[in-house]
Amino acid sequence: MGEIILTEKRNPDTVNIDLLSSKEIVQLINNEDLKVALAVQKELDSISKAVDLITENFLKGGNLLYFGAGTSGRLGILDASECPPTFNAMPEMVRGYIAGGDTAIKNAVEGAEDSFEDGESDLIKSGAGINDVIVGISASGNAPYVIGVLKKAKELEISTIGIACNKKAKLQADIFISPEVGEEAITGSTRMKAGTAQKMVLNMLSTASMIKIGKTYENFMIDVKPTNIKLKDRAARIVSEIAEVDYEKAKETLINADYNVKAAVLMLKADMDYEEALEILKKNNGRLRETLKGLT
Repeated sequence: MGEIILTEKRNPDTVNIDLLSSKEIVQLINNEDLKVALAVQKELDSISKAVDLITENFLKGGNLLYFGAGTSGRLGILDASECPPTFNAMPEMVRGYIAGGDTAIKNAVEGAEDSFEDGESDLIKSGAGINDVIVGISASGNAPYVIGVLKKAKELEISTIGIACNKKAKLQADIFISPEVGEEAITGSTRMKAGTAQKMVLNMLSTASMIKIGKTYENFMIDVKPTNIKLKDRAARIVSEIAEVDYEKAKETLINADYNVKAAVLMLKADMDYEEALEILKKNNGRLRETLKGLT
């Protein structure tokens, strides 16, 4: 028998977990979860390099594409689906793909992760191009599907990032991010610590890249898409604070600005109309901070 993959090893600290009380079980799981952020912290240099790569390609009009199998694929789809409402990004800008297709989002598709050829095929079907960035996600880093995706991307000279919780992973990418979280509380259940680590990394990749291309002002989500009452309220509060006006004034201006937060801020701070605000934002590539700086 060959060497056991790290993500499949047995955790000596949780061997008798089935004999414990509910409180003791969740305490053990929490003890393991505490290790995740520290494992991710050790990978910050690689994560920041990945952010720079994604940002550079975003500014060229490229997109960010996640590919994974099982939990890893679902996490990529989750992160991608949150980018349009959070940053008002176009749906194609950040996309997630999973081995086995859409059926695998809710149901396990047996053997899907084992097909190298399906990975190659899905990469081609995605329409990925030279200015895109491909992120292959696999807890072990050995899923043939993900390896196939990354290999085909490399052949097409598309930039690649690999995420795995195993430094001995077989996948190969231009940038390798490997938060090793150790053995899972339940042997091989990589939806736990490994999944949490992958989610944290994906949060960093998409959020930091959006920040770098001007999707925030300070730490405000100024490109938020107000699609419900909560988000409309948040947008009004953001405008109120940046423009230094009361909530009702901010809300009224926001409505007149078709709920465009950046335009509403400029209308209030620079005493301009909606069309003027849109025009000056366009000249500054949509960056509110630079636009406001140019007005002073």
